[in-house]
Amino acid sequence: QVQLVESGGGLVQAGGSLKLSCAASGRAFRTYAMGWFRQTPGKEREFVALISWSGSTTYYADSTKGRFTISRDNAKNMVYLQMNSLKPEDTAVYYCAAARTLPTAPNAYDYWGQGTQVTVSS
Repeated sequence: QVQLVESGGGLVQAGGSLKLSCAASGRAFRTYAMGWFRQTPGKEREFVALISWSGSTTYYADSTKGRFTISRDNAKNMVYLQMNSLKPEDTAVYYCAAARTLPTAPNAYDYWGQGTQVTVSS
């Protein structure tokens, strides 16, 4: 089992940057691919980025490609999302999640964190 806790959210002006962190418990973390998702009220959870268990493969949503970077440190049981050039439409609750494969669909993920709020002001 994997437990996940996100941190690093907050309020930032458009064009600014934030780095989200996801702390994982359990040695099984190193065998899971990790994803970041986001959700706004009334909308479905949206894929943001994913990274393979080794970190060798990453994949991004078109809306975040070139601005966001996902990374992981298996020695520290951590996953990160560096977000640059933030836009008001990036405002959402951001979640990290763990999966056995490399899916972009939320229902393919086995474990979820509680989320962290990111608000980008214009």
